Amino acid sequence: MTTDSTRSPLSPHRASYTQQFRAVGALLGAAIGDALGAPFEFKAGGLFSARFPEPVIGGVGEMIGGGGFGWAPGEFTDDTQMAMALAESLIRNDGLDLDDLWERFRAWAQSAKDVGIVTSIVLSRDSRHGAAEHGHEATNGRSASNGCVMRVAPVGIIGARLGSDSTIALAAEQARLTHFDPAAAVGAALVAELIRHIIVTGEFRGVAEAVLDRFAAEGHFDAAVVDGYRPFVAGSFDPLAPGLPGNGSVWTTVGQALWAVRTTSTFEQAMRTVIDLGGDTDTVAAVTGSIAGALHGVQRIPVRWTTYVHGYLRMPDGSQKEYRMQDLIDVARMLVGKETSRMSYVEPPVGPLKVHPDGVHAANLDGAARAPRDHAVVTLCMPEDRFLQHVNRRQIFIRDKENPANEDLLFVVRDAVEAIDAFLAEGREVVVHCHGGRSRTGLVLKAWYMSRHGASHDEAHAWLRGRWEHYETWTQSFWDFLEDEWTAHVAGKRA
Repeated sequence: MTTDSTRSPLSPHRASYTQQFRAVGALLGAAIGDALGAPFEFKAGGLFSARFPEPVIGGVGEMIGGGGFGWAPGEFTDDTQMAMALAESLIRNDGLDLDDLWERFRAWAQSAKDVGIVTSIVLSRDSRHGAAEHGHEATNGRSASNGCVMRVAPVGIIGARLGSDSTIALAAEQARLTHFDPAAAVGAALVAELIRHIIVTGEFRGVAEAVLDRFAAEGHFDAAVVDGYRPFVAGSFDPLAPGLPGNGSVWTTVGQALWAVRTTSTFEQAMRTVIDLGGDTDTVAAVTGSIAGALHGVQRIPVRWTTYVHGYLRMPDGSQKEYRMQDLIDVARMLVGKETSRMSYVEPPVGPLKVHPDGVHAANLDGAARAPRDHAVVTLCMPEDRFLQHVNRRQIFIRDKENPANEDLLFVVRDAVEAIDAFLAEGREVVVHCHGGRSRTGLVLKAWYMSRHGASHDEAHAWLRGRWEHYETWTQSFWDFLEDEWTAHVAGKRA
């Protein structure tokens, strides 16, 4: 399970595409869980499925916003705001600088809509020294709350390149900054080390139990505090058992998150399952999302959620930083020691051109930006902020490179095709584009045509070649995917 090799630092130069996708999935997953759970915070269980008995493929999906603090659709809350403050500090200092992190947390708290009780008391102090203990005493010893674990995903991500021991130490120290109860440090370290291990190995089952064994055997934490987590990570854990602490506690938050990932097989199922537990839904879903996102990877997170997730963070200099999908991807990449994504030269606009009478158009990046606001836009590249005024849109993470640059083409192409069909069913014209309107645009348009008409790849190729002169087939992996995996998928759907 956990060997010396899996505990060692992972060199950024040796990080595979799969490992990078897991790291990105952990951060995006946390933010998405936070945003999805926010409307149902502190309400009864079952409300997510009652509101959305079936997946909402069109429109803005299940990103409805609202909740007690009036969040915008897709907006993440204090959980991810604190996580981003932690991430920015880790990147700037290449590790943990408690003084810097303290200032970032305090800057955030000055204008935050929502700050947890313990965290609010602690951050009201001028100095970090003794602040957590003050918060513990002011809440009558109830500082084992989940604020320390809701923000810890960046530690698990940077931990992939720092190694296991550093991950555990960093997670515990950032927890102790605001949460004095020793159980808080153990919970944060457990989740961070689990995320790190998943990013490096892809393993989940049995890992939490093994991590607790290490904590006790190697003396990282007091054995009695570690043992307090064992019922919550066990396979027999019942997330709604009578007598459990509320899921505002660190134990139940961790237990419910692990249970949701363990009892489901997709990121989407994990989100639906954990939000339906009710209570502190944004936080428990954020922790679940960080674990499930690492396990399934960014390309298996529904694009109707990655498209709309966003949020803001007040910085120490008083400025406000905005984060959207690409920003979160870049933060995760920097945490694992990679460069941020770079946009190549933006070509003169081409399109939109209607290529199918049902209302499907093709374009390049700046061509798509000319589309009327009532058109839906399906983006297959980095758009920056070009389409924020198009309410109905999808941004899909596909690399125009040969395998293994895309680990889950079937998932993302299926998501793109289903989005096109859903937008058409709503009576919208749909513009499909990538950076140059060539390779990725061709991939998705051909996949859609094959699905729509039960056509072969050869027929789809001939159709698009006759209607869109910018279509190119230079990525052999895309061609092979359509010939084999997508052809089988279409046949299975129509059987």
